[in-house]
Amino acid sequence: MEFKPSSDSGVDSWKEVTLIYNSALKEMGTKLEILNDEFQHVHRYNPIEHIKSRLKSPESIVKKLKKHGYESTIENMVNYVNDIAGVRVICSFTSDIYRIAEMISNQSDIKILSVKDYIKHPKPSGYRSYHMLVSIPIFLSDRSADTKVEIQIRTVAMDFWASLEHKINYKFEGNAPVFIRNELIECSKIIYELDDRMLSLNDQVLTYSRTNQEYANAPRP
Repeated sequence: MEFKPSSDSGVDSWKEVTLIYNSALKEMGTKLEILNDEFQHVHRYNPIEHIKSRLKSPESIVKKLKKHGYESTIENMVNYVNDIAGVRVICSFTSDIYRIAEMISNQSDIKILSVKDYIKHPKPSGYRSYHMLVSIPIFLSDRSADTKVEIQIRTVAMDFWASLEHKINYKFEGNAPVFIRNELIECSKIIYELDDRMLSLNDQVLTYSRTNQEYANAPRP
């Protein structure tokens, strides 16, 4: 059952919303940690560098609702703001991004609501990341509530770029000079090329290591 607040008035309803979305963040974080541990056990490798989670502030939620022409109510918040609960997954290589997305998709209790691949199709600003909007069940004492969580998956380099872009947009209130915006786009291209070269280098290291191991284990005449 999709999460709906038990009432739409006052502090109690807001507390209920906070409880549900915080629980969704904990649930999603635990799932990702288990998947990372399993991958380490099977493949001797961790695709996830670290995980960040956050609950959108009331001020940001109200601002987003107003931007899209909605009244600031609890019901509208739940229905129309998809990133109240957000999880950011940081990994080393672009191949890890799609590997993690596939592992999330294979979880039987997670519903994939939408996917936006800003890596293959970056935003005009140069922003690159892989976004998944999912629904995850939260089990309370008297009911379950399907709750939306936005998952952003990106490399360390992409995360560094996105953090800098956010700071610049905040400083210039979303209206940075053209030369700065153009420089950000160029930096995004450089970061994408760097990620690609680092992935290629990692693949070469793995191939070299396997070849040496096979040679070392080969029977001698």
